Amino acid sequence: MLSVADDTTSAQSGARRRTAMTVIMATNFLLNFGYQLWRSLFNNFAVDELGVRADQIGLIQSVREIPGLLGFTVGLLAIVLTEMRIAGLSIVLLGLGIALTGSVTSLPGLLASTVLMSIGFHYFMPANSSAVLQLTGEDEAPEVLGRLTSLNALAALSGAGLVFLALGALGFRRLFGITGVLVAIGGGIALLWSIRKSFLPETDADAQDLDAIHPLQRAPLRRRYWLYYALQFLMGSRRHIFTTFAVFLLVRTHRVGAETITILYLINNLIGAFLYQQFGKIIARVGERRALTINFVLLILVFLGYAYIPILPVLYGLFVADHMLFGFRIALQSYFQKIAVHRREITPNLSLGQTINHIASVIIPLVGGFIWETVGSQYTFLVGVGIVVISLILVQWMRVERGTISRTATTVGR
Repeated sequence: MLSVADDTTSAQSGARRRTAMTVIMATNFLLNFGYQLWRSLFNNFAVDELGVRADQIGLIQSVREIPGLLGFTVGLLAIVLTEMRIAGLSIVLLGLGIALTGSVTSLPGLLASTVLMSIGFHYFMPANSSAVLQLTGEDEAPEVLGRLTSLNALAALSGAGLVFLALGALGFRRLFGITGVLVAIGGGIALLWSIRKSFLPETDADAQDLDAIHPLQRAPLRRRYWLYYALQFLMGSRRHIFTTFAVFLLVRTHRVGAETITILYLINNLIGAFLYQQFGKIIARVGERRALTINFVLLILVFLGYAYIPILPVLYGLFVADHMLFGFRIALQSYFQKIAVHRREITPNLSLGQTINHIASVIIPLVGGFIWETVGSQYTFLVGVGIVVISLILVQWMRVERGTISRTATTVGR
C-alpha cells in the first residue's frame, strides 16, 4: 500500500512532468513560428534587399545544411547539458539568427545569420525529440508526438499568416527583427526554467525524467539500430523529392506562381494542424510497422503521379497529400524509443539519425537534378519511387520488443 509520502511524491512528479511538457509545447511553437516566417520572407528579402543571385542563394542553402550534418554533436553536447537546456538554448540561437537577418547588408552577413539560425533549428530537433521520448511511455509516445506535430503545423500557419498581415506595414527588416527578438526571449525563458528546475529535483527519478541526467560516458552505436539508421537515410532522400523537386516541378514545368505555392503551403499547414495528431493515434493503435507500410504504399502512388500525371489540379492534390504523409515520420522516433537499450542512448542516436538524414540532403538534390537535366523530370520521381520501394521492403523487418528500454545493456544483443 502506498504511503502518504509516496502519494505526495507521485503527485509532485506528475505536476513537474506536465510543466515540462508545457515548456516543450511552447518551444516547439516558437521554433516553427519563427522558422516559417523566416522561410516565407528569406528569398524575397535576399533578392529585393540585397540583390542576391541564384548561385549565391544555392551557396546559402548549402551552408544552411551544414549544422544538420553536424547533428551528431548534439549527443556530445548532451554530456554537459540536459536536453531541455539544449532545446531552450537552440530557440535563443534561432531567434537571434532571425533578428540578425533583418540587419544584414551583405552576403557574408546573410550567410552568418543563416548559419546561426540553422544551428538553433537543427540542434533543437534531436534534443526536443529525446526530451519528449524520455518523458513519455512507449504506448503514449506516438500520440504525444502527433499532437506536437499538429501544434507545429499550427505554429507554421501562424508564422505565414503574420507575413501576410504585417509585411506591408513593417517591411522585411523590422518584421525579422521583432519576430527574432520575441522568439529569442521565449527561448531564454525556457532555458532559465530548465536551469532552475535542474537544481530542484524532488527525487532522483524525477531528475532523470525531467532533465535527462546522463552518465559521464555516452552509449556506443549498436547493430540493433541498423534499421533505424537505414530508414533515416531513406526518409531524408524521400524528403528532398518533395522539398526540392515537387516544388520545382510545379514552378518550372507548370509555371505556378509564388502566390499559389504559398497558398499550397498554407493549406498543408492548416490540414496538418488537425490531421497530424490523428496520425499519432493511428501509430499507437496499429504499430509503427503497419503505419509506415501504409505511408510508403501511398507515397509510391504520389511519386508515380508526379511522374506521369500532367494535370495541374491533380498535382496540387498530390502535393498536399505528399506533405500530409510526412506526419508518419514520428513512427520512426517512437520505434527507436521502443528498441533503445537505455534512455541515455536516445539523444546521441537521434542526433546521429539527423546527421544521416542530412547526408541524403546533400546527395539527392545533386543526383536528382542531374537526372532531371539529363533524361527528364519523370525519371527523377521514378528514382523516388525506387527509394520508397526499398523503404517499404526494409520496414517489414521492423520488430519491437516491449520494455527493451528498461533493460540493461547486458541483457540484450549488442
